[in-house]
Amino acid sequence: MNFLLRIFFFCFLTFGSASADEASEWLKGEIDIIINAYQNTNISDESRFLLIEDTINNNFAGKALGKFVAKQAYVSATIDVREQYISLFKRHLALNITSMMQGYSSQNYQIVDSKYNDSNKTTMIDMEVKTNTDKILVTWRIKEHKDRFFVIDFYVANISLMQAKRSEFNSMLKKIEYNLEAFNKILQAQNELSYNKFIN
Repeated sequence: MNFLLRIFFFCFLTFGSASADEASEWLKGEIDIIINAYQNTNISDESRFLLIEDTINNNFAGKALGKFVAKQAYVSATIDVREQYISLFKRHLALNITSMMQGYSSQNYQIVDSKYNDSNKTTMIDMEVKTNTDKILVTWRIKEHKDRFFVIDFYVANISLMQAKRSEFNSMLKKIEYNLEAFNKILQAQNELSYNKFIN
């Protein structure tokens, strides 16, 4: 390998490793905020959820993910209906992740691997959660945008949350002929039910 090629590969590998390490440190900090909220017994369940919801909304690409999982219905809806849907989707996402992370809040976890993919500019981060009898692997997909990291998906047992949500939403939307305004009412009712379960 000639000198110039060596320099190229060195720069490529260094950049990829640095991006993956930075994303891992960022993710660990955000997960710790959520876990600390669960472990804080001095705040109410409602305050705990609002803190976690704020953390998730700040760090997940909520609008892009919402459009992805309801693409056909989203495209044909009015601007007002779209905006209401994105707001409802972000809360739905927060409630889902809050429910999932609640099961991990008393467990030990560690980042075991992180890989930067230069072709799609994303980092895949493997997080191992240790329970009393088992280990669970959660993989987070991270993308950097405008000097910030965002979660764009995560996988539990190799199942993508976004793909699962897309399938779930599409099944419901199909029954109402992809009417996003009608779907918003369904989503709002689901959110209220999940929220009340969490805070009570």
